[in-house]
Amino acid sequence: MPRDAAPPMTSPADDPWAALRRFTPARIGLGRAGDAPPLGAVLDFQLAHARARDAVHAALDRVPLQAALGGLPWLAVRSQAPDRGTYLRRPDLGRRLDPECLPLLPKGEWDAVFVLADGLSATAVQQHAAAVLRATLQRLPGWRVAPVVIATQARVALGDEIGEALGASLCAMLIGERPGLSVADSLGVYLTYAPQRGRRDSERNCISNIHRSGGLAPESAADKLAWLMTEALRLRLTGVELKDEQPPHLEHGAPGVGSRPVLGSGGPSADRPF
Repeated sequence: MPRDAAPPMTSPADDPWAALRRFTPARIGLGRAGDAPPLGAVLDFQLAHARARDAVHAALDRVPLQAALGGLPWLAVRSQAPDRGTYLRRPDLGRRLDPECLPLLPKGEWDAVFVLADGLSATAVQQHAAAVLRATLQRLPGWRVAPVVIATQARVALGDEIGEALGASLCAMLIGERPGLSVADSLGVYLTYAPQRGRRDSERNCISNIHRSGGLAPESAADKLAWLMTEALRLRLTGVELKDEQPPHLEHGAPGVGSRPVLGSGGPSADRPF
């Protein structure tokens, strides 16, 4: 056995990394098999990489997503990116609404519009967006909410043009986050007051890492989002000026949640992950 190779483990009690692995999905203390990682670790990495690629290239299936909305009114739009390849190569086109979709957006005095957007993980939207949306609406009785907008080939800033066209005071975009090698189905929410083209990232609030495999549970995300939306409408602002001061008794949390929501401009940028 090479001098720097990890000694063979005969039981979990012999593994000095076992305690730390309970607190992180990171690949730590993998050991060695000669000059390479163990075969199991290599195969696990390849599987995670394949899942991330599949999430990026997967198309959003509107039929089950619409069914999961439970009868809520909805409409479908698309960005100016004509296909997935163009979407990945031309982020600017993903931020602009296809002109043919503009007449589909009914102008009104809406308090909010929710946009379900594929982003870089249609898988995340497919699995978590409807649950977050329904739970959030239950926490916002009496709000004038526009029809749910399902957007494809969409990036974060597309919500600005959608919200402006609808005349909504708030736009909450639920969008698939860039997959990693530990999570491929992470959902993010971007909240913008008075959405209009040209809004900056610093003018949004972000709740990220929403998923059930160690992230923020949809119900907890709904608690956070409803609170932020209520404060945003009261204060007439979002972004770095809207601080997360949610009372602790409203933060339900969930067993096994390993990370907290990222708020304000410190979250993922519309120009980087999306």
